[in-house]
Amino acid sequence: MPTMPFVPVAHRDAPRQAQNLAPGVHLPPPRRWQPGRPGELGARQPHGDLLGTPGPNVGYAWTLAERRRGDLALAPHEHADDAVAVVAELAAKRASVMGRAPVPDDVEFALELLGYTGEAVDAVRDWRPDLVRGAAEDWALRREVVDRVPAGLLRLPLRELPEHLVKVREAMARTLQPG
Repeated sequence: MPTMPFVPVAHRDAPRQAQNLAPGVHLPPPRRWQPGRPGELGARQPHGDLLGTPGPNVGYAWTLAERRRGDLALAPHEHADDAVAVVAELAAKRASVMGRAPVPDDVEFALELLGYTGEAVDAVRDWRPDLVRGAAEDWALRREVVDRVPAGLLRLPLRELPEHLVKVREAMARTLQPG
């Protein structure tokens, strides 16, 4: 940050650039950086439950999911806020698995997978409300739901999803059913 010319500068605070060094004195080469403080990550992103999937601009998935709020086919005791939260998280994960920012197809994929497009069978409407209840305000619940969807499924093109829906929804009902 620049300093006004009338402010005195202590010698220890003066810039340590080559033009400020005495003749014959050289700066040593910088040392290799190593993560040594709490919270610093190494070369790889850690993987595991509740750690998420980082990607560029994943928060945009919330905006895209919110735009589809009026299109949600909700079951009788289901809240739109919970549905939007889970759809946004799932769309964000799909985008990050693909290595890009979220696009409308990611939200469409999540809506289709969770049966919010209105074409869900009765079995999905039975387990889905209990699954997403409270997800709008429970980050851990959203992560639990999203972490159970395999990355291989998220890499499928939207047009190939219907071929896999029955198996995936049955698996979600078994592994994600609360209680």
